Amino acid sequence: MRCEVVAIGTELLLGQIVDTNSSWIGEHLALAGIDSIFQVKVGDNADRMEFCIRQALERSDAVICCGGLGPTQDDITREVIARVMGVDLHRDEAIVEKIRHMFESRGRVMSDNNRRQADIPDGAAPIPEMPGTAPGLMCPVGDKVIYAVPGVPHEMRTMMQGTILADLQRRSGQTTAIRSRVLRTWGNSESGLAEILADRIDELDVLGNPTLAFQASGIEGIKVRITAKSADEAAAASILASEEALVRNLLGDVVFGIDEESMEVVVIDRMRELGLTLGVVEGLTGGVLAARLSEVDVAGNVFQGALVGGANNHAGEAGASGEDRAIATAKTARETFNTDVGIAVSLPETLVAPPPGQTPPPGQVYLGVVIGDKCYSTSTALPGDRNRFRNYAVINLLNFLRKTLSS
Repeated sequence: MRCEVVAIGTELLLGQIVDTNSSWIGEHLALAGIDSIFQVKVGDNADRMEFCIRQALERSDAVICCGGLGPTQDDITREVIARVMGVDLHRDEAIVEKIRHMFESRGRVMSDNNRRQADIPDGAAPIPEMPGTAPGLMCPVGDKVIYAVPGVPHEMRTMMQGTILADLQRRSGQTTAIRSRVLRTWGNSESGLAEILADRIDELDVLGNPTLAFQASGIEGIKVRITAKSADEAAAASILASEEALVRNLLGDVVFGIDEESMEVVVIDRMRELGLTLGVVEGLTGGVLAARLSEVDVAGNVFQGALVGGANNHAGEAGASGEDRAIATAKTARETFNTDVGIAVSLPETLVAPPPGQTPPPGQVYLGVVIGDKCYSTSTALPGDRNRFRNYAVINLLNFLRKTLSS
């Protein structure tokens, strides 16, 4: 079973929007056991869209058209699919009323142009899931099918997970379950992880199931994906659990979370388990750390607040070593917010007043953690421009806190 993705929208070609939808769809097609050989982007032009969709149908058994289902003049996916099917459009009044209800439930009036979102090619069926005003479509073309989904990511994903993936598996006759788990790591390179896991990967190459793969994710670390295939969900889950335990044993504490768990999620959850509160001082990182923590600790039960200033504000006593300065700053965080834990990251003293002829190591920073009356510190060198430097500093500091809490 082959399924091709056609991403629609001139903004994709101009680089105004990054096409994350196609990558997400490709990933989930693979996990569902559906081959996806081609992905295409095309602008909002009817002739070129029709050409791409017809070409995709020649190569594949199914096509997912993503985008172009809105109410404006350049949203022409419905009309183009009708041309490919060789049919007319009809307006589904039940969908019109559903769209109207969405607007009215938000205290707004539906514009008349929203009615065209309810136009359905003859012979097609709306996808049951409809989280937004754009209904998705399932459009048969002989023994093949075109799926049309909105470009809004959460709407597309709801339809894919609710209807399309299952329909593709049904069409393919597939009865096996393919499931995946991602182990998220920090503190080792992709090549370093591959070296540690080399013998296990060789074993799995012979066994064929499960499989291991790596994905470098920048400031989010290196991901190790375990994929298992089995007769049913329970058996696939068992294979994943067994392999995860083996890989964790090999990699040790560089594994900090699974799947969608970010470093801040893991740290906040661990502190919540321990009943600890957290205060932060940010000079170098300029509020990036506070933003990430507050995003996951919405109720503020753990993260109590941050002092944000210039790179050298709250830097501790002049003349102190970098690690002493980081600890002094972390103490300031703990005392200011009356928390159990204080953390901070600071620059070397030499960046504040460099001695003649001395240059600090590139990207050198110091990390400080204070838990009760216990103080911990370390240093690390970070790469990148200012934005990347700040984000690397944040995740290194959170990782240092994570490992300290586990020690």
